[in-house]
Amino acid sequence: MIRKEILKDIKRVVIKIGSSVISNKDKGESSLECGLSKDWVRHYARQIKHIQDLDCDVVIVSSGAVMAGRERLGFSRADLSIPEKQACAAIGQSFLMHTYEKAFEKKNIKVAQILLSHDDLGNRSRYLNAKNTIEALLNKRVIPIINENDSVTVEEIKIGDNDTLSATVACLVDAQLLIILSDVEGLYNRDPSFQYKGEKAKLISHVERVNEEIERTAGKSKNRLTVGGMYTKVLAAKKTMSFGIPTLVVNGLDRKVLEKIFSGKDVGTLFWSGKGKIRNRKHWIAHTLKPAGTVVVDAGAKKALVERGKSLLPAGLIKIKGKFEFGKAVMISDEAGKEIGRGLVNYSSSDLQQIKGMKTSAIKKSIGESFYEEVIHRDDLVIF
Repeated sequence: MIRKEILKDIKRVVIKIGSSVISNKDKGESSLECGLSKDWVRHYARQIKHIQDLDCDVVIVSSGAVMAGRERLGFSRADLSIPEKQACAAIGQSFLMHTYEKAFEKKNIKVAQILLSHDDLGNRSRYLNAKNTIEALLNKRVIPIINENDSVTVEEIKIGDNDTLSATVACLVDAQLLIILSDVEGLYNRDPSFQYKGEKAKLISHVERVNEEIERTAGKSKNRLTVGGMYTKVLAAKKTMSFGIPTLVVNGLDRKVLEKIFSGKDVGTLFWSGKGKIRNRKHWIAHTLKPAGTVVVDAGAKKALVERGKSLLPAGLIKIKGKFEFGKAVMISDEAGKEIGRGLVNYSSSDLQQIKGMKTSAIKKSIGESFYEEVIHRDDLVIF
């Protein structure tokens, strides 16, 4: 019933296609010898055409560039250097897009490539420019195919993953549903590859809240084709849920899985709380920007932030961690080390070291009139 309600009058969906879903590993190769499967890409072109025919915009976030590049450059070892991975991404991305373009061309659908990095999404103006570009493409019934700019961005290869990117894109375009196509059925209550005293792992059909227990349950992936595994999918769902967008993690190797989803069948794991969303800008602060440091607050400041919705003042600061400049995003943690929120700071880390714990009157006397009363204003603050 919940799934049918979500699908009612749906107008925009983001579909994340994982490397393992469009690989040719079914031919029996080892994971490092796998390449891009044109058959699977053609299959999803057909499936996505059906969704578009339902008068629903589709945005694709596709992995597979490095995998495709490995195959074309003949790399089969695991320990590739960063330049080698970038080379794989460069040659693989063009081949990946060519394969998508040919597959969708047969369905009279145009596609467009968009490569993003955290620099693009971390800058508010560029973030909005990306949104406007995608909107213009969708208005022309063009399907944007989005990937990380792995060929030039070391940090994206080392840390980034397309689960996180797909969640960011879903929020960026105000999607009504994110579908993550994986090589497993969804989130299980324990690792399904092991038996526990004869008990089989059970698929969790619906997650209403992503807490520490759910994150622990997600664990890590053992699939060498993927980056992050189920854990990053759970964190991606946590991000979309806070923006009011449901996420489905399903088995993309089931050729009828998209048909099942859009007919309201109970497949995979649905992450959905049904609650309202964080406003756009605050969501960008909380889930798109990478924290440059941490400010630790005392119990009084924590209570003012969490219970009373106040701004963060210098008097409540205990410790400053990391080096950062004015305007950067920082984590806010309590004395026990638990993160309670994030925000944009009005001071550099060096300035905060000087004024932490000080009352407003003392700061004014020390540095004069030219100062901010708030370390983080409540308009630039998100409490988790």
